Amino acid sequence: MLNHDHLTEFAGLPVVEFPSRQNAGSPPPGLPAAAADPASVAWRLRVDMWLMDEEEPFEDYFHRFLAEVDTGRVGALVVGAWDYAFEMVPPTAVRDLLVAHADRFPSLRALFFGDITDEELHISWIGQDDMSPLLSAFPRLTGLTARGGQDLRLHVAEHACLRRLSLETGGLAAETAQGVVTSRLPALEHLDLVLGMHTYGCGTGPDTLAPLLSGQVLPRLRSLGLRSTEATDAWVHALADAPLLPRLRVLDLSLGTLTDRGARVLLDTPAFFGLERLDLHHSYLSEGVREELRTAFAASGTELDLSHPQKLDDRFEGGEDREEGETWDDYLAAVRPYYPAVGE
Repeated sequence: MLNHDHLTEFAGLPVVEFPSRQNAGSPPPGLPAAAADPASVAWRLRVDMWLMDEEEPFEDYFHRFLAEVDTGRVGALVVGAWDYAFEMVPPTAVRDLLVAHADRFPSLRALFFGDITDEELHISWIGQDDMSPLLSAFPRLTGLTARGGQDLRLHVAEHACLRRLSLETGGLAAETAQGVVTSRLPALEHLDLVLGMHTYGCGTGPDTLAPLLSGQVLPRLRSLGLRSTEATDAWVHALADAPLLPRLRVLDLSLGTLTDRGARVLLDTPAFFGLERLDLHHSYLSEGVREELRTAFAASGTELDLSHPQKLDDRFEGGEDREEGETWDDYLAAVRPYYPAVGE
């Protein structure tokens, strides 16, 4: 699962954590080299959520980072936990610190906001806010990732440089997705949406992303992720008829609930075979259909990931409560014993 562990690499660079005062006695082994060449690593800023009473406040910690590291050479920044459940320091405070000191980061090109593990805080509990001020403050940013969908918003009139955007949520609200597809992002090549579950606020479906699927927005998009969703089969159906599909080179439908029904659409739609890479890991596919997919996509030269196959919940494998005359496919479609990977 994507939020099991803290990042060890970001934007092609190893992640080194700037130590808080609580951890100053045991700095990470890569710290001296990172301090000597701040551009050689992605810097993580994080306070220990379990030691909040003993920790220096995040604002003090941030200012010490500015004082001790040549931030003018920092090209990649990872913001981790800043408060337990954000009771004292809201995400806006951390966002606004970055915005207020944007001039101290003239080389910043990649930002991860919310490198918070499931052990620290469930993804659906991670509070966020409007990310748009970050894009406005950093007009040369090429990559932005935000984890946590609670109150997450993002809409900009234009950002000329952003090439990669990832939103990792327990449930992506329709308003958030609409804000993205109505933003003018002429350079965006990669969009990754971890859609999550209806229970945790997901209201984003194919209708929400209709402007994107129609090919009318994000003209340079070549890589699309629609991950960890309860409705992978529905997304496959929508993509099969979408003008966007022939433009894509990479499609990531991983961590979701793809079944044999959705796989049949993949196999019956020629445009999917124009992809360079198709990621279907963590899917609910029978072995026979998995083999059909392997054979068909190998023939087209598409790199296919079918790793981490999932099984039905044991409660449903026997189908004892199936109605007389009800097909197995209809039974499974009705009870939906499938779960996306990113949840509680």
